[in-house]
Amino acid sequence: MKDELKGAFRVALQNVVLALLLSCLVAVGLAQWMLRPIHVIQSGLTRLGQGELDVRLDLPEGDEFKDLGSSFDVVSAQLSKSRSKELTASTDIESVVDNLEDAVALFSPEGKLIFCNPAMGSVLPEFAASESRALADMASESDSIRAMIERTLASQQAQGPLTLPSRSAAEAGETADLLLMTHPIDDGQGKFVGAMLVARNLAFMTQVHSTLNYSRKLAALGRLMAGVAHEVKNPLNAMTIHLELLRSKLAKLRLAEPVGAGTSGFRLQAEDLPAKAGSHAAGTVDVMKHVDIITKEIQRLDQVMNGFLRFARPDELKLQPLRLDDVVSDVVTTVTPEAESRGVTVKSECPSDLAEVNADPAMLRQALLNLALNACQAMPHGGTMRIACHLGSRGRVLVDVEDTGVGIPPENLQKIFDLYFTTKEKGSGIGLSMVYRIVQLHDGEVEVESTPGHGTRFRLVFPQAS
Repeated sequence: MKDELKGAFRVALQNVVLALLLSCLVAVGLAQWMLRPIHVIQSGLTRLGQGELDVRLDLPEGDEFKDLGSSFDVVSAQLSKSRSKELTASTDIESVVDNLEDAVALFSPEGKLIFCNPAMGSVLPEFAASESRALADMASESDSIRAMIERTLASQQAQGPLTLPSRSAAEAGETADLLLMTHPIDDGQGKFVGAMLVARNLAFMTQVHSTLNYSRKLAALGRLMAGVAHEVKNPLNAMTIHLELLRSKLAKLRLAEPVGAGTSGFRLQAEDLPAKAGSHAAGTVDVMKHVDIITKEIQRLDQVMNGFLRFARPDELKLQPLRLDDVVSDVVTTVTPEAESRGVTVKSECPSDLAEVNADPAMLRQALLNLALNACQAMPHGGTMRIACHLGSRGRVLVDVEDTGVGIPPENLQKIFDLYFTTKEKGSGIGLSMVYRIVQLHDGEVEVESTPGHGTRFRLVFPQAS
């Protein structure tokens, strides 16, 4: 019986062990299958925590898992969008700070330098070279600046302004002062997070103020000169009227008796002379030639005054979306007779589908007409003038006026837009100045390239119409 019982227990024990092994295997398999979504979610959360953007879950098919995966994907997309905005904002802020003219440095509440822009390296090199170091470890030359920063960190109040000579400018042999101020920095909840040091180059500010003052003086001088030009025109008109009266009196002398053979003058009768000359005055004069010279000079002076007034007080801009091909076609039609008389071939390359520009039609036409006439006059022996329009970069429209004429000497390129500068015998020196002024009024730019003996190209750059 004992042997039979041992055999039965052995068989039962084997069955129990086998059942346990099979149960463990089945339990492990079921656990892996049941816990896999949890492992996937845990992995996704870990990746999100490490900073990955737009994490997606690969969950098995099923209604309960499908809803869970969709919710996770939505949260991941929102986090990705928020982080992208934060990174973009941070990059934009750093870009703005890096391009500031002022030097900027940030310090933590513990007094460590945590950021400085490139300008700080040029005005206060000891701070730029000490990034991530404490204030106490920085160069001893900055004691006053360190003290100002420490007061701001302790009191959480702005300090300054403090004016100090710039050592970097002194090393370069220049004289410049720095204006320094410190400001406390708070986060969105009003918690103090550090201090900001701002160093401003007073030499640059002085230059800006000088430029502004100079611009104001030029504007006042322009208004004064415009008034003077207007007042000069009144006597010019009076002189023109009296010259015409004198010319009519001289015409009457042609009927007077000649002085004698071989004389080219006329005898002035008493009634044609001023009263103080006496009733018996007589003589021979040849004054018609001098009257003509005076008349021409007065007319030339009047043209100069008109040009100056147009330059100093241009007409009010009437901006509107404008197609350049219409303006170019009008200019080509106007300039063609002048070009044909000089043997110049005119070419127009302006597509009709080109982007419009915001411009005053009359002013833009005047600018292109001045350039086209100058191009024709620069080719006394014939050549080719080309007006081309095309689209440039950054939303700009380009207009080129080219010729194959005599070109402009290099020493004159910097002066061609100066008022009254001209190399022509009968030029007024106003045309190119007006072109430059018109383009400026349209927020545009003027570029010129010229090779003596080969030709010149003027390029007008305008912004596209909105």
